[in-house]
Amino acid sequence: MPSLKETRNRIVSINSTQQITKAMKMVAAAKLRRAQEAITQMRPYAQSLNNILSNLSSNYAGEIESPYLQERPVEKVLLVVHTSDRGLCGGFNSSIQKYVIQLLKTEYKTQYEKGNVHLLCIGKKAAEFFKKRNYTVIGEEFTNIFTRLSFDAVKEAGEYIMNLYAEKRYDKVALVFNEFKNVATQVLCQEQFLPLASENKIETTKNSSTDYILEPSAEEIITELIPKSLKVKLYKAVLESNASEHGARMTAMDKATDNANEILKQLRLEYNRSRQAAITKEILEIIGGAEALNN
Repeated sequence: MPSLKETRNRIVSINSTQQITKAMKMVAAAKLRRAQEAITQMRPYAQSLNNILSNLSSNYAGEIESPYLQERPVEKVLLVVHTSDRGLCGGFNSSIQKYVIQLLKTEYKTQYEKGNVHLLCIGKKAAEFFKKRNYTVIGEEFTNIFTRLSFDAVKEAGEYIMNLYAEKRYDKVALVFNEFKNVATQVLCQEQFLPLASENKIETTKNSSTDYILEPSAEEIITELIPKSLKVKLYKAVLESNASEHGARMTAMDKATDNANEILKQLRLEYNRSRQAAITKEILEIIGGAEALNN
């Protein structure tokens, strides 16, 4: 059994840890509120832009030429992996890392065995994890996007990825991230980023298409919309991951605070029992000494 001093030191230590987890929970809650507002406002805009582009692409299929619409046999793949910059957010980062490894063993097994799957990591945890395990990681200048999160920062990464695809260095680009549902729920997603055509193929009937009046021309409008749509799509994925991270951290810190409470209850009970036993032992020693003197 540990001594009273050791138990008392543990109680002090866990109290300090509990104060830290409470503070981190409050900080995560404040950041989550802002991140949740950002992704909630982004979703309708991204969806509307995607619907317009899908409708125009289906109506003017074959008339538009864009490097981002070209489908090729999938020989080289780029996965854009979203994690956080810091830990202490439960299984948020590890779930993404395991999911990517699973994708490499199943869906992209053929390309991976040939060394044709590369990773672009948004978030330091993914970059550190995959570089240590000798995966091919590119675009390291975009790893720290979350430290300066803005559309302009994400736009630079989007343009970099789009140029790689246009130069035919990759035949498919996919985004891997956690989609934000609520504070306690994040859903792992793989979303095709390029080529755009395969995702925007929709079934339309004669009456389902929206009749647009286009100026100056459908080709110019769609050519302008495609890069913008791709950048918005990447920005949306980054915002989803950002909100998911803060939700996961808030949940993890809440559970850590509850666990600290349980440990403190057990330690205090153990401390009181040990203290009571020590007092009883001292009393017995005093009584024994008094009896010995009397005899």
